[in-house]
Amino acid sequence: MPIDVNSDDNPPEKVMQTAVVGTNGSLTYRLNLDGFPGFGWAYCYFAEIEDLGSDESRKFRLILPGNTDISKAVVNIEENAHGKYRLYEPGYTNLSLPFVLSFRFGKTSDSSMGPLLNAMEINKYLEKNGGSLDGTVIGNMVSYYSSADWAQEGGDPCLPVPWSWVQCDSDPQPKITKISLSRKNLTGSISSDLTKLTGLVELWLDGNLLTGPIPDFSGCTDLKIIHLENNQLTGGLPSSLISLPNLRELYVQDNMLSGTIPSGLLNKDLVFNYTGNINLQKGNKKGSHITIIIGSSVGAAVLLIGTIVSCLFMSKGKKKYSERDQLEHALPVGRLVSKTDAPTEAAQCFTFCEIEDATRKFEKKIGSGGFGVVFYGKMKDGKEIAVKVLSSNSYQGKREFSNEVTLLSRIHHRNLVQFLGYCQEGDRCMLVYEFMHNGTLKEHLYGPLTHEHSIPWIKRLEVAEDAAKGIEYLHTGCVPAIIHRDLKSSNILLDKHMKAKVSDFGLSKLAVDGASHVSSIVRGTVGYLDPEYYISQQLTDKSDIYSFGVILLELISGQEAISNESFGINCRNIVQWAKLHIESGDIQGIIDPSLNHEFDIQSMWKIAEKALMCVQPHGHMRPSISEVLKEIQDAIVIEKEAMSVREGNSDDISRNSLHSSLNMGLLDMGGADNYLTFDESITRPSAR
Repeated sequence: MPIDVNSDDNPPEKVMQTAVVGTNGSLTYRLNLDGFPGFGWAYCYFAEIEDLGSDESRKFRLILPGNTDISKAVVNIEENAHGKYRLYEPGYTNLSLPFVLSFRFGKTSDSSMGPLLNAMEINKYLEKNGGSLDGTVIGNMVSYYSSADWAQEGGDPCLPVPWSWVQCDSDPQPKITKISLSRKNLTGSISSDLTKLTGLVELWLDGNLLTGPIPDFSGCTDLKIIHLENNQLTGGLPSSLISLPNLRELYVQDNMLSGTIPSGLLNKDLVFNYTGNINLQKGNKKGSHITIIIGSSVGAAVLLIGTIVSCLFMSKGKKKYSERDQLEHALPVGRLVSKTDAPTEAAQCFTFCEIEDATRKFEKKIGSGGFGVVFYGKMKDGKEIAVKVLSSNSYQGKREFSNEVTLLSRIHHRNLVQFLGYCQEGDRCMLVYEFMHNGTLKEHLYGPLTHEHSIPWIKRLEVAEDAAKGIEYLHTGCVPAIIHRDLKSSNILLDKHMKAKVSDFGLSKLAVDGASHVSSIVRGTVGYLDPEYYISQQLTDKSDIYSFGVILLELISGQEAISNESFGINCRNIVQWAKLHIESGDIQGIIDPSLNHEFDIQSMWKIAEKALMCVQPHGHMRPSISEVLKEIQDAIVIEKEAMSVREGNSDDISRNSLHSSLNMGLLDMGGADNYLTFDESITRPSAR
């Protein structure tokens, strides 16, 4: 039936012709408001679209935690809208809204029908201050590509939200900090307008058809990362690049550049790849700190074989070789593998005698797994190490040993356990890592270490942040990307400062460029294994996301991923168990009791909901690790603010702040004075 929506500003008629009805007497909502807390306005839109009988009625109230006054107003849609099939729009225009808004509509005692809601709208006030400083500049550049899909977003590039291929800083008048136009079929020369973006930190123009010279970016003094590889650029490398004080990564490989590389560029502390430009020559370089970037998986295999052979036959007086020494004699410089600005050192080859001395003949066992046994050791220089010894009947075997050596020789990140070297003599295969003093995350959540003390919630969030940063590096900081394939709480290790690092790369796989997945025999650990990967045998980075979602649920609950005792007869694993509780609004049912209520419920909900997104059944429904990391960092900010309130013993302040943030003013929802008893249960956040 047609609905009278009254105005073009209201929802379209087609929207108002549908509604959700609380058949059990209530409609409960819990909304995550991106960009809040802040001031804004909120409206509900009602239109009666059911034909009620003469003995039927629909009356209900908005019930908002902390604001019983609003709960007194009654909505009678036909009466308030002055007729059936007409829109009624109660609301308020000056609200202080939290970032998580919980409320419900409940029917009155004299109503025969449950509440009905057709639409809802919430907006936040933003102060534009004239718009972003780079709006005109980037608008000029976009005008050259007006027919491209990516150029259709329009409006200010930063406000109210950035365009999909742009990142901006958080200043009141923001500047553009990142341009991401990789593989967008860009043609012509690089727009000179880009050189006017004075706040630019990252420029990604790789994989296009750009021609002409590289422009002068000397005005972009904040530039750290430049990706121009895989284009058709000509001319020389401009000496102006030397003057960029913050430049850390420069990729210009596979172009048509010519001339001599400026010596100042070679002497910069810089990750620099210029291969594939046959007419581009190196000049004489002195004291270069440039990171040599090693190549494809084939090159890595050659590196591994060459290193092992040299180790087996070297003289006693010379036991260490650097990767650079071997590269000059054996390997061509090829495809980028690591984007880190840390030096890429080759794995050190230890003799069995050295390992035996360091471990005092394998005296102290500190762990074990599918690979074998891990022993504690201490080198002559005092450095503490962990030695992973491959057992002769290991399930993972020598292929995984070679895989881990190959990968760890080339990747370096503060949130990955540092790989120091390996030993391979006869059938003896060992990996040497930095020693992590506080063991595994698993031991602290439900292992023997939990009897000493439980990790507080803020520390669990920080552990999740550290681990997510390590995974983000594997997924986005390496080309091709690395899929860990065996993420679990026992593979997240904690150092003496309780900083977390990801370990165990024996099952890791390199992603294939241009492919959406890697076909692979299913490997992993029960409880953490992506069900889609298990069924399809097609591995993607979203398989790691599923495993990380399980780890987040472990951090919340302190429960194992698989348990025959903890989850009841209807649940086989932590995912099923947690999902039942979270989706019914009962987050308290899964929170680790050892946390002793010392946490902010909003930060807990934020992680719980993101964990559920991570364990969605299909990979395309799961977020990227960068999205997960952002949510974790937001939760940390919330938790730290709540901690400062708790430590100040400001319980009253905290309650008043919550009530103030939920104050929606007096909504125009009818003038009835009937009083509804305040239901304490609604103060518990419920599922969306």
